[in-house]
Amino acid sequence: MESQKEARILQQPVARPPGASRSQTPNAKERQEGGPVPAAAALGAEADDDSADGLWELPVEPAKRRPECSRCSRPQKVCLCPFLPAHPLHISTHLYIIQHPAEENKVLRTVPLLAACLPQDKCKVKIGRRFSEERDPELSTVCRKSGTLILYPGAEAANLEEFILDSPVYPSTIIIIDGTWSQAKDIFYKNSLFRHPKQVN
Repeated sequence: MESQKEARILQQPVARPPGASRSQTPNAKERQEGGPVPAAAALGAEADDDSADGLWELPVEPAKRRPECSRCSRPQKVCLCPFLPAHPLHISTHLYIIQHPAEENKVLRTVPLLAACLPQDKCKVKIGRRFSEERDPELSTVCRKSGTLILYPGAEAANLEEFILDSPVYPSTIIIIDGTWSQAKDIFYKNSLFRHPKQVN
């Protein structure tokens, strides 16, 4: 009988403190409680830092842009010139493209396509975010002409087709803002020059 009691005592699980895992070792417990880190691990971390620092010293090669078409400014592999008019279109209206600087370096920008279809004196591109009478007297003069329209949606904007049909005078100039919605909004509302033309959409 006594031997059977001793066997049952040996088979009973040993009580462990709360939160202790079955396979936890003193070193693992020390690390879990913020104890000292083994020297080998510290040396390994320092070696990783040294190797990472060395990456900053490697020479960086400048990114090479793909060859572009001189007419449509698109990469030569996706050139659209075969689909564009062989000769500039004859239009009576002048176009002023107000282009946000961020759009200038985009590979698939569309303004060069428009410019390639029109005579040079009918399509002018002005790049920037802020315009004033002092900095751009030409644009200031254009904005103050009665025949100038600006293409920008809003509550006060008139429908372009209906406006042309109802107006006795055909618009001489249309101003177009090129950029994302937030960029176009910034340009439109922070340049007082663009309050002078009639707003259309």
